[in-house]
Amino acid sequence: MRGSGHVSNPGSVKGEACLGSRDDVAKACGRCAEFLQPPPEPSLSTLTGGRAPRDSSRPIQRRIGENVAAAAFLAIVGSLLPVDADEHEHTYTDKEEVVLWMNTVGPYHNRQETYKYFSLPFCAGSKKTISHYHETLGEALQGVELEFSGLDIKFKEEVMQTTYCEIDLDKPKQDAFVYAIKNHYWYQMYIDDLPIWGIVGEADENGEEHYLWTYKKLEIGYNGNRIVDVNLTSEGKVKLMPNTRIAMSYSVKWKKSDVKFEDRFDKYLDPSFFQHRIHWFSIFNSFMMVIFLVGLVSMILMRTLRKDYARYSKEEEMDDMDRDLGDEYGWKQVHGDVFRPSSHPLIFSSLIGSGCQIFSVSFIVIVVAMVEDLYTERGSMLSTAIFVYAATSPVNGYFGGSLYAKQGGRRWIKQMFIGAFMIPAMVCGTAFFINFIAIYYHASRAIPFGTMINTKYLITGTYMETKSCI
Repeated sequence: MRGSGHVSNPGSVKGEACLGSRDDVAKACGRCAEFLQPPPEPSLSTLTGGRAPRDSSRPIQRRIGENVAAAAFLAIVGSLLPVDADEHEHTYTDKEEVVLWMNTVGPYHNRQETYKYFSLPFCAGSKKTISHYHETLGEALQGVELEFSGLDIKFKEEVMQTTYCEIDLDKPKQDAFVYAIKNHYWYQMYIDDLPIWGIVGEADENGEEHYLWTYKKLEIGYNGNRIVDVNLTSEGKVKLMPNTRIAMSYSVKWKKSDVKFEDRFDKYLDPSFFQHRIHWFSIFNSFMMVIFLVGLVSMILMRTLRKDYARYSKEEEMDDMDRDLGDEYGWKQVHGDVFRPSSHPLIFSSLIGSGCQIFSVSFIVIVVAMVEDLYTERGSMLSTAIFVYAATSPVNGYFGGSLYAKQGGRRWIKQMFIGAFMIPAMVCGTAFFINFIAIYYHASRAIPFGTMINTKYLITGTYMETKSCI
């Protein structure tokens, strides 16, 4: 039995400059900075010869101009310096480091139950350091904590089957692996932001003996200096027995691919790859229910409106006295409730403003997701939503504040604070409660308590600063 998965990973870019080595450029920049240092500010007597200055702002303007020129020059020179490759650039040079990240492990039939990869007694490779690692705000809020596999992988450099570590299998470790195999645990890894899935092991037909896959066979496709495809094949089935040593091995094979970098995620969008089951009957049932309810409500409204129109036409034949003595009917019976001000205008206006903001955020994020490939970066969707939510705070302030003013409200500062804190407080309170449960069960999605506090104050502070400028 073999398990396979496909993924790609971001690389890094190395820019080449024609200015020589980094040290030479640093010395040159030092001399340039020295040369561009503004001269000492002349005294008043030197400038005016004992007379009052005509324009005292000229020395300041000249000094500002010189500093701006120096900063621009240094920025240009700095951009020409050789830059180490970075994962988020997704480009590599030959024999450059490619990082294999270990993400989560959990039961296949419950995708929401995930734990850290090394919560199982797996072992890591001998390589302990890496050159770069990035964690975005979205990754932090989703509890994504990638762990380095320790495998030494370099761009376009093939690796034959190599043992990278050994597991001393005692009774507790064997029980952990057996439990994982019985529950069909699988794990997820990343190479250049491309996900890879593999299965922990399998049991025999009787379910009495359990085997662990010990050989990770990686096949990586590249197009130019970019990684566009990754396949994993699990081999090396070893029976789990206590007081034994299990050798874990891997191999890397590079192959040239015609897949474009922009299209490397297309296969993950293919429904046949994930084999999602679409419940067509439930969709059809819900659709027909909506049509039936809409038709029923429309019929009731049409009957009511038809009667109202008939009464209105009769009123034209009545004189003023009969019209004044007539009873109110139709919408006239509820117009006092519809147009009366709210009994709690502060909360009402805050809810209306927050609703308008959430609608704006949803619309903008959907448009951005249609234009940009947000699914290619871990946590990018959540990061975008948080940024857009902070940026659209004027929408909340405008609609909530204007409605509050129309209803005669005068405590606009209190309304601003309630509108700003209402939705973040509810969301953060719910997230805190769920996160404490995740921390109790040691789930991989658990966010560290310090990260939760820092993120809460970061989002709230940014939001309040933006809204205070309305």
